[in-house]
Amino acid sequence: MISSANAGVVFVVDDDRTVQDGISNLLHSVGLDVECFDSTDAFLRSQRSDRASCLLLDVCLPGKGGLDLQCDMKTKGIEIPIVFMTGHPDVPTGVEAMKGGALEFLCKPFREQALLEAVRLGLEKDRARRAEVDCVAAILTKYASLTEREREVMEKVASGLMNKQIAAQLGICLVTVKVHRGSVMRKMGARSLADLVRMADVVASMKRARG
Repeated sequence: MISSANAGVVFVVDDDRTVQDGISNLLHSVGLDVECFDSTDAFLRSQRSDRASCLLLDVCLPGKGGLDLQCDMKTKGIEIPIVFMTGHPDVPTGVEAMKGGALEFLCKPFREQALLEAVRLGLEKDRARRAEVDCVAAILTKYASLTEREREVMEKVASGLMNKQIAAQLGICLVTVKVHRGSVMRKMGARSLADLVRMADVVASMKRARG
């Protein structure tokens, strides 16, 4: 079961009001908020709650179907774990959904426990993603506080160079390197060299992603 400590919001996109009501009642009973939509367009137009979430998505819908929404979400950068639902299962559709990154593919009528477990996994996945995003943002904020010379020293330290080697490469004295290194560790909140290396890897990855 989903405890109140794991509470989040579940988006339901299904044009059957009976299905919406049934799912809403079930999820409310375990402490989750639910937002229902009759179509994929309505979901995309909505101002959705910005917290740990999961999407229960029907495959067959008026207008654009569930697989279309999955593609649109990727294009728009909407990273919400998707659990597909369908009353007319077929293997090709299921395969396409899972290849597209769906968390689960449930056939109606589904067991309540199966739905709750899929939602629990979806919320945990989204919560982990959000925590990672926050962690990266914190590292980049700390990195922005470094001087240009401190960034150079951080890069050299993270690459495995000793203080004497860094001093020689940057053309500065050994004492200055030690001072900058200490400042970098303090500003970045690094508890160890391994911690600093991990942060440097994050910074390097973000630089590559931004081109």
